[in-house]
Amino acid sequence: MSLKRNIRPWAFYLKFVFWSFIGCWCLEFGACAFGADARPNIIFILLDDQRWDDLGCYGHPVVKTPNIDRIAKEGARFTQAFVTTPLCSPSRASFLTGQYTHHHGVIDNTAHDALSHQLVTFPRLLHDAGYETGFVGKWHMGLDDNVRPGIDYWVSVKGQGQYLDPELNVNGTRKVIPGYVTDIFSDYAMEFLQKKHDKPYLLYIAHKAVHPDLQQAADGTLSDPSAGKFIPAERHKNLYAGAPVPHRPNYGLSPTDKPALARKIGNLPPLTAATGTDDETVRNRWRVTQSAEEGVGRIFKFLEDSGQLDNTLIIFTSDEGYFYGEHGLSVERRLAYEESALIPLIMRWPKMIKAGTTIPQMALNIDIAPTLLEIGGVPVPKNMDGRSLVPLLQGKKVPWRDSFLVEYWSDKVFPRMLKMGYQCVRTDRWKLIHYVDLTGMDELYDLKSDPWELTNVISAASSKKAVATLQPKLQQLLK
Repeated sequence: MSLKRNIRPWAFYLKFVFWSFIGCWCLEFGACAFGADARPNIIFILLDDQRWDDLGCYGHPVVKTPNIDRIAKEGARFTQAFVTTPLCSPSRASFLTGQYTHHHGVIDNTAHDALSHQLVTFPRLLHDAGYETGFVGKWHMGLDDNVRPGIDYWVSVKGQGQYLDPELNVNGTRKVIPGYVTDIFSDYAMEFLQKKHDKPYLLYIAHKAVHPDLQQAADGTLSDPSAGKFIPAERHKNLYAGAPVPHRPNYGLSPTDKPALARKIGNLPPLTAATGTDDETVRNRWRVTQSAEEGVGRIFKFLEDSGQLDNTLIIFTSDEGYFYGEHGLSVERRLAYEESALIPLIMRWPKMIKAGTTIPQMALNIDIAPTLLEIGGVPVPKNMDGRSLVPLLQGKKVPWRDSFLVEYWSDKVFPRMLKMGYQCVRTDRWKLIHYVDLTGMDELYDLKSDPWELTNVISAASSKKAVATLQPKLQQLLK
């Protein structure tokens, strides 16, 4: 006992010296924007497969999301935010590590349990720098629901989990919780927020919504998404009944200029309007989103009532988009087209972000980790591929990226994606998709004249200069 009493003052002294060193280092070298005494709380909210255009703040004419919209209204909305691999596990690993998929190694949705414990994540780094950390939701890099390094408060599910009466790992104890999973995750999120916090905190909420309920195999792979169901909470089952479903101009059109998608694969039907997503399925996705929208409202109310709102950075985003019948594709993502790679990204923190800000520069999921580390006063590791969004959030005019990489590895889970691994470079104007396992099936789109990606101009004589410019740019990004 006496030994413990003697150690505590020294532990406090060492901690003081450490933070004094970090603060001086940051001031000297400009690596950190904020000292330990000015760091905000951070709430990061991630939805699964949430399309950017299914939210009011992105102009949806039917869906009502006032609480989510408030983040954008009182903060910043990115109009060109993308994931670098439009698939759940790789995308989540990129959010957490700030690295491209080929860098962190979580290349698909199969079991990457051991690897996911080794990842150097922004929650882990913030925790080591003095943040209290909480994770609530689906980690989803395999089936492992055990706590990951650097998390103080842990509530998770095995793999995808399920919407109704889910089994949770709550700080090391597994138990079945009756109810609807989005509401349950929100309950635990509130429990973490309502705790007494003696230091700044990070809460990472990763909802199952808006993913369908699927059967999960032992290796973490899932059944065909066409067999999945979007299960809303009971109170939302009749929401948007009969409401019109808007469609993009590329909805239901056969991809005749896309050889990779036009291939004959087993007994799969060709992609047409008949293979698109039916309207009631789309409405059910809107209904599933509603519980998460209400959860955001609960967070706002707590932060306002406790006086923490303006000292809390709130981020809302998604791990990829979803197809509603564009190019004949249904209930799927994975591909490099805009519907899959484009995501919502909105942030609110009035101490940095001017209300109503719109940011047109290309932001990526790999930018989140360096952004939060800079705001949290932590030096950004040199092996991160993303870059901090802080200058854009501050309204500064800074040189920015003119291209980025989208990549995907072939798998055998979904027949439609057989041998569909690709490497894609996207600029403000062009998108070049190179299929690594298929010959003569590459695609090129002029997004300026063809934002719906309807006309593949890879073979056009007028595109030779663009291809000659884009191919070396792609190789540079891969390096």
